[in-house]
Amino acid sequence: MTKLRSAIIGCGKMAQVHAPALMNIEETELVAVQSRSMEKATAFAANYQAQPYTDIADMIRREKVDIVVICTPHPAHKAGALTAFENGAHVLVEKPLAISLSDCDDMIRAADAAGKKLGMISQRRFIPACLRIKQAIDAGKLGTPMLGFVVMYGWRDETYYKSDPWRGSWEAEGGGVLVNQAPHQLDLLQWFMGSEFEELYGVWSNINHPYIEVDDTAVAIVRFKNGAVANIMVSNAQKPGIYGKVHIHGSNGATAGVQTDGGSMFLPGRSTIQEPPLNDLWTIPGEEAMLQQWQQEDTVLFNSVNPVEYFVRQQQRDFILAVAAQRQPLVSGRDGRRTVELFNAIYRSTQERKPVKWPL
Repeated sequence: MTKLRSAIIGCGKMAQVHAPALMNIEETELVAVQSRSMEKATAFAANYQAQPYTDIADMIRREKVDIVVICTPHPAHKAGALTAFENGAHVLVEKPLAISLSDCDDMIRAADAAGKKLGMISQRRFIPACLRIKQAIDAGKLGTPMLGFVVMYGWRDETYYKSDPWRGSWEAEGGGVLVNQAPHQLDLLQWFMGSEFEELYGVWSNINHPYIEVDDTAVAIVRFKNGAVANIMVSNAQKPGIYGKVHIHGSNGATAGVQTDGGSMFLPGRSTIQEPPLNDLWTIPGEEAMLQQWQQEDTVLFNSVNPVEYFVRQQQRDFILAVAAQRQPLVSGRDGRRTVELFNAIYRSTQERKPVKWPL
């Protein structure tokens, strides 16, 4: 296939993950980067032999860009995406897709109207341990997923929140742990469970981060339309970070689980992934003994690659191939909207002090 021309919007910390990953994909060529600051764009572009821009539309037209990856702060995702669609590019957005459901809907409508693909980064779907769970569910090995658990015990210190001026505020970030760190696990939960949401009761709190105005902890109970239930507990209040896990229990009594993160959590530009993501629970009849083998295989893979770049690259490549083949990417814009539904429902439930029902 002809190489697709890619560009990055936003030159912050996550762009430093996406750029090297794009450089390692045979089917694309990173041709340009955009920042509001020409100085920042020029310095970033020089590392990748790309062209710097401050204007998104100008960049897409001049460089004949096929795909943009949006790495701006969350509230700016919509504006960048709409400009990209208007100028003929497909759009892959860092998580979350947006802050509000109305922004998500505007982005999805714009993609559909332009005949372009919209995807959201959720690279943990490409972890072998997560793919293994999804394949087992699709094969009926758990019956119907009926009980889900998300637990994420992480930590963010004051230095982290001061590392960018937009962090830690409702206006500039749109939320806290639910918006920035939890979307990975929330996406896995809705992907594994498969059913539509029906009702949620949730609360958020700020336990030990008085220098921010947003949530560092949130808890919720979710009911799905098929009668399944799930529990969500996410927090940035545990030093130095313990783990992130998603467990799925099926109607036949079988369980499959993954520890997606272990130890202190990944911080873009400051740290790498501490522990390999592994299946930590597996009681599917006849497969219980496979757990140790899978853990060994996944540890070998983890130690043989740069895991931060590697799994982002797997998702980028899936999106690029989806564009080339005119199919949906593994994580679509509508999938991204479901994650935004979840954290908005928790915020609304906390504000109203009562359960929230779908549709939101």
